[in-house]
Amino acid sequence: MKLANKYIYSFFTILLITNTHSAQELNLPELGDRVSGAVSASQEKAIGEMFLKQIYSQAPLISDPILYDYTEHLIYRLSEYSQVSDRYFNILLIDDDSLNAFAAPGGIIGVNGGLFLHADNEGQFSSVLAHELAHLSQRHFARNVLKSKDTNLASALVTVSSIAIALISNNPNAMVVGPAIMQQQSLRYSRLFEKEADRVGFINLINAGYNPKSMGEMFENMNDLRRLSGDLPPEFLLTHPLSSSRISDAFNAAENIPEEGTKKDSLEFALMKARLEIYYENIPSNSLRLYKSKVEESPSDENIYGLSLAYKNNNNYEQSIKLIDSLIIKFPKNLVLNTTKVELLTHFKKYNEALALANKFLEISPKNYPLSISKSKILLQTGKYFESEELIRDQLLRKNDDPELWLLLSEIQRTSQNIVGYHQSRAEYFLLLGQNEQALNQLEFALQMTQNNFQVSERIMTKIIEIKKTLQGARGL
Repeated sequence: MKLANKYIYSFFTILLITNTHSAQELNLPELGDRVSGAVSASQEKAIGEMFLKQIYSQAPLISDPILYDYTEHLIYRLSEYSQVSDRYFNILLIDDDSLNAFAAPGGIIGVNGGLFLHADNEGQFSSVLAHELAHLSQRHFARNVLKSKDTNLASALVTVSSIAIALISNNPNAMVVGPAIMQQQSLRYSRLFEKEADRVGFINLINAGYNPKSMGEMFENMNDLRRLSGDLPPEFLLTHPLSSSRISDAFNAAENIPEEGTKKDSLEFALMKARLEIYYENIPSNSLRLYKSKVEESPSDENIYGLSLAYKNNNNYEQSIKLIDSLIIKFPKNLVLNTTKVELLTHFKKYNEALALANKFLEISPKNYPLSISKSKILLQTGKYFESEELIRDQLLRKNDDPELWLLLSEIQRTSQNIVGYHQSRAEYFLLLGQNEQALNQLEFALQMTQNNFQVSERIMTKIIEIKKTLQGARGL
């Protein structure tokens, strides 16, 4: 499914920075009481939570702990060089192979799988993320509300809801349900804010140590995509047209900034790109043929990695493990490679070997997210339900708002016949999706089974009362 390419903040406006700007000269606007008076930080958070529920409940998301962990760590590293004051993010990996990304109030950053596919290296990929972080730091949503002269929070909620629906349903016309004034102001000021986000994002990208040409190179990739699209270019290229002169402006902005000492190409990014190329090829034999050809042409680390995954999808254990081992010999401490081997061993039901390797690297990297998920699944497969559940609960201490973790926990509890726990975890999952009625049903099932356990039934009853109050408030009762 192709998601709509119109959303709150599109990054596809050409960089307009003069050579006189150095990496330290931001000249940012003052973001003071007037903006907070329009939409406070707490209101932005509430808007973001609503947007998040829309996405969680309807958008296809990529369920890949290794890919998520890489993206999350990169965004947090980049945020250290940004002006974002509240550095807590909700990161969404949208299951769509088109080139797209977005930012939403409350620290939400969405990344399409296609963004990995169309970026050649981590610098290009990071140029997009730096732009999205700039939208958040400059509070562009709140400033749009201020300029619209409609500071009603309900109007803002309707607008963000309509944007989320457009994004999810691939129906840009869904935007018309938002307040007319707000929609007009959003379109009217979008170019100004995009230009500011380009400028701020570019400077922060350089401060993070990336090649200053990365953003211009990403624009070139977009231009190539436009040429390949023929008469039906993607919508973002129609609304944000590219030209050779504008691409030149992007490179001119980087001309006087030295490239020496900038980050080299990241192995991890190359591995993520290979993972997604395999992921988006639905026919296993095709992916095997593709990566055999790639390795013959260039036996690079990422191509060997992709071929290992292709062999896995074609159920060839020996070749898959042989190739991943050849990379681990070269990079013995690389977490992505070793976690991938844990996944491969688990896939081929080599549970003892998989568990031993997971334990080895969890000692080196305690509580590592993808390793913990992998170990929990191994323990689940081997009937060690309590240990499997404890690993997920430990992850929930840091990621309590992750619906995937609650869903996995509920599956573990169902398999272990912990039916009360299963219904409680399912309720948490539905709450994060904004499906309060379904959550209430799950808790009522759980309550019926806990009449003889006062402490558990009391906790469930308290949660039920909270949800009913929320539902009554939503109905205006």
